Amino acid sequence: MPQPNMQQMLKQVQKMQQDMMAAQEQLKDEIVEASAGGGMVTVKVTGDLVVKEVRIDPAAVDPDDVELLQDMVTAAVNQAVDQAQQLAASKLGAVSGGLGGPGGPLGGLGLPGM
Repeated sequence: MPQPNMQQMLKQVQKMQQDMMAAQEQLKDEIVEASAGGGMVTVKVTGDLVVKEVRIDPAAVDPDDVELLQDMVTAAVNQAVDQAQQLAASKLGAVSGGLGGPGGPLGGLGLPGM
């Protein structure tokens, strides 16, 4: 069985790292949106998990029931973050080809994005 060409492997890893960094940059421009309370609270989050916008319908603001509004905001943020994480996993997984996960061959190397 021939030995793998170390120089070729290094080039592949470097290309994968560049592709991963490019994908991470693209995630900054991707936005997911989630809502709660029948659309009374809407949250927009980027693919790199930055909350960009929180919109609250004035009808959702009840001074006698602040807890309900808090619950709706929490639910919308959590849903948006979950969607953004799924988006990131999909984009970055496509670049790494499944090699970067903890069980993958490159996961234990500590490479950025792996």
